[in-house]
Amino acid sequence: MRRIGLAAVLSICLSLALSANERTYIVGLLTLGADPMRSGFWQDFLAAMRELDYVEGRNLIVRPAFADGDARRLTGLVADLMHAKVDVIVTTSTQETIAAKRASSTIPIVMTVAPDPVEQGLVSSLARPGGNVTGLTSMAPGTSQKLVELLKETVPSATRFVVPATNRNAPPTEIRRELQAAAQRLGVTLLFVEIKSADELDESIARAKKSGVGGIIAPLSAFTYAHRAELTRVTLKHRLPGIYWVRDFVEAGGLMSYGANFADVGHRAAYFVDRILKGAKPADLPVEQPTKFELVINLKTAKTLGLTIPQSVLVRADEIIE
Repeated sequence: MRRIGLAAVLSICLSLALSANERTYIVGLLTLGADPMRSGFWQDFLAAMRELDYVEGRNLIVRPAFADGDARRLTGLVADLMHAKVDVIVTTSTQETIAAKRASSTIPIVMTVAPDPVEQGLVSSLARPGGNVTGLTSMAPGTSQKLVELLKETVPSATRFVVPATNRNAPPTEIRRELQAAAQRLGVTLLFVEIKSADELDESIARAKKSGVGGIIAPLSAFTYAHRAELTRVTLKHRLPGIYWVRDFVEAGGLMSYGANFADVGHRAAYFVDRILKGAKPADLPVEQPTKFELVINLKTAKTLGLTIPQSVLVRADEIIE
């Protein structure tokens, strides 16, 4: 039998001792959508956490809390996370961040999808958040106007686009301002349609189509994201080309998307969690804006719509789904 040297034995013992004394952190994943453990975004986040040496079953416990599109459940989900004594809560939509912030002013919150956290009262400023919330905005200046520009370039004959909105989650001021400025410059009219529930999607889009809209623009919205499968199905049913704020819509059958690269957002969110778990205060961690954006096009959907994507748009695509 091979003999193990004294140094090797001591090394193993030290390693075991350190593992035994290693603290286990609890991270809550709060989302208005479906189970985060089946989400590509959250898998990117957890992969980044593993790169930072946080491993589930060793020093990390993940507590998913998902509302399946029902915002009324958020208060209860936050309460469950607080009862579990999580060390930090990671959120996606603004609604989730607001719900978590209302419930606690001490538990660190890392947001990932917030169009304007200053205007929405989540932080005092991007440079110095000043409370228990930090993380990433989902928008950078000019992002929303690209939605109008790209769809107009793709469907040059269209002069009217529909924008789904809700009372609770209508496009924030900056997003609406960018959309309207781009539309005016390009000679396009935007029709903001109030949709309160998924049951109203079909009828609302049908009415918009009858009014002469030639496409749909879906800017950042927790509501449209939660119901993206139904929204893309309805737009295809009514043969409307659409552009959406994140690639998940295109994977669900939408025509195209332009927005932040959410794999990068997931990695950056892990950076914030790591800093907080190592002692940094959210109040002192500047909020970041996205720096990587992607244009994704679904050529299968284009074919279904009988639409030819201009070469000028195709050459700019970061990914083409065929």
